[in-house]
Amino acid sequence: MPSSAVYSGVESFSDNDELTEVTFAKGVTSIGDEAFRGCSSLAAITIPEGVTTIGERAFEGCSSLAAITIPDGVITIGHNAFLGCSSLAAITIPDSVTKISNATFWGCSSLAAITIPASMMTIGQGAFCRCSTLAAITIPDGVTLIGWAAFSRCSSLTAITIPYGVTTIGPGTFQRCSSLTAITIPDGLTTIGKHAFNGCSSLTAITIPDGVTTIGDAAFQECSSLTAITIPEGVTKIGEAAFRDCAALMKLSLSPAISVESGAFVNCTALIAAAADQNMSTVEDLLHSRWHRILERVTVLSCLKTLFTDQKKRKRQDGGEAQTLGVTAVRKRLPKVMWRVILEFL
Repeated sequence: MPSSAVYSGVESFSDNDELTEVTFAKGVTSIGDEAFRGCSSLAAITIPEGVTTIGERAFEGCSSLAAITIPDGVITIGHNAFLGCSSLAAITIPDSVTKISNATFWGCSSLAAITIPASMMTIGQGAFCRCSTLAAITIPDGVTLIGWAAFSRCSSLTAITIPYGVTTIGPGTFQRCSSLTAITIPDGLTTIGKHAFNGCSSLTAITIPDGVTTIGDAAFQECSSLTAITIPEGVTKIGEAAFRDCAALMKLSLSPAISVESGAFVNCTALIAAAADQNMSTVEDLLHSRWHRILERVTVLSCLKTLFTDQKKRKRQDGGEAQTLGVTAVRKRLPKVMWRVILEFL
């Protein structure tokens, strides 16, 4: 096979592991699907002006490709276009592109810098999955959709801000981002999907916006550095294993109306210790007990208020005002269980 070639827009050099140099004929407007897939010796390529489309899997598996220039006129980059380009260190996406397709940069393990234009609206499924060198990325404000596993296993990623227009963090979006210490979630978010932050072992704190209604299965599983979290009142369901293996989680605040699925807090050793102190076998038992006691407290205080208010309004038979009941009198009128709750909470 030749080590150099001229591409006119129709040829396929797929799996040519000897190809090191490519030039483009005049008038080329697109790079076809799988045109250079598996050209493992191709180290650099300059795409000429006039090209508007880079096809699906066009450069997939070009493991030696360290640099590529994408001209401003490119509109479409197909899915898997640069999948497995493990030597690619940096890339700039032109303003003319509005969507990063599924798995476009999957497995680009040397990718340390990428510039995403303000025109971007969609980041597809697995777009940057396994980009293990990527330490920082700026997602433009115009992005409204981030696909599942988009940044999964980006093990060097330390911080990220999700734009306001994003309403859902999909399944596995940041799974195994083991260096992620900070993330900013917009107020408009409603759903945190399954495994969204699973294995983010450096994440110490996260603020969940009030608009969130669902936290999916295993969403924060193995976030072993997470110490405290407040679940908004709007959340109606916490999925199975949602906080499983969050060993450092010591403080949890959530509403009694939330449905907690089985195993949500398994192996949360700090919370389990709190449960054990009160002779309860699981964290779910502890939470249930706390909610029950809170409801008891509300009931008791309501009874007390009614009791005292009624006494103030009650008339004596001779027309005089009745005196307010003393503590002893109140105690006699309350069931023993309620009095024990009063002693505990008041």
